[in-house]
Amino acid sequence: MKITEGYMPYLKYKTYYRIVGKCTGNKKPLLLLHGGPGSTHNYFEVLDKAAEDGRALIMYDQLGCGLSSIPSRPNLWNAETWIEELIQLRKYLNLDEVHLLGQSWGGMMAIQYACQYKPKGIKSYILASTLPSSTLWKKEQRRRIKYLPQKMQNAIAEAEKTGDYSSEKYREAESEFMLRYCASPVSPDSPECLRRPKTAGSESYLTAWGQNEFTPTGTLKDFDFLEEIQNIQEPCLITSGLTDLCSPLIAKTMYDKIPNSEWELFEFSRHMAFVEENKKYIKILTNWLNKND
Repeated sequence: MKITEGYMPYLKYKTYYRIVGKCTGNKKPLLLLHGGPGSTHNYFEVLDKAAEDGRALIMYDQLGCGLSSIPSRPNLWNAETWIEELIQLRKYLNLDEVHLLGQSWGGMMAIQYACQYKPKGIKSYILASTLPSSTLWKKEQRRRIKYLPQKMQNAIAEAEKTGDYSSEKYREAESEFMLRYCASPVSPDSPECLRRPKTAGSESYLTAWGQNEFTPTGTLKDFDFLEEIQNIQEPCLITSGLTDLCSPLIAKTMYDKIPNSEWELFEFSRHMAFVEENKKYIKILTNWLNKND
């Protein structure tokens, strides 16, 4: 499978992109928006096999992480910077018609792009483990904190009260929460793309989101498209895991409000169903893309 890598100039910086395979027939490329903010494209490489169906996959590192430029520019870390980067990348790579998959923060970006910018040429959206509202997300994570042992709940409360997130007890509590609802630590058995060293965008995450998944305090804290998502006209596939940070309540809220949507709940997955149920995810994704070209 041919892989093409390159850089797009953006602002005064550069954005890394990676293209797998090529489109055949009437198939349209799949453009992928990673999470974080600041997570990198790496985990999307587990989807490379989907390109064998005769479809190009395009993934990239958003400004502020990975192989793209990582300036210390807190004023850049907001949705507008990253959505404008997406717009420029579509122009740069001549992506007139695409399917758009956004996972976690990438799904938030896809939602805002759809609702505010009303882009042309989107064949379908795949909203993977994402959210239509930071407030709803916070409410669900707060509910789940109550399932942690009391001492871990206390450690989280103490960190939030003092603003000191450096204690061992707090780190243990956060790690346990993420183990339950996000992912296991990377191990020797993990796919190579997950084991590979990467430069995560810690400044962009802290500035745009906050200290942790359950307390949005950054530039995205008021993210709310609960009403606007009912105006999305393109076909939407919502995917989520049974024990995902994107809880079944959050996923169903999107499914209920987006008119032309389907929802696939992955029984054995947390926040990255395409990693934890890879073969099933690729099969469902491929069928969806072929149906909506």
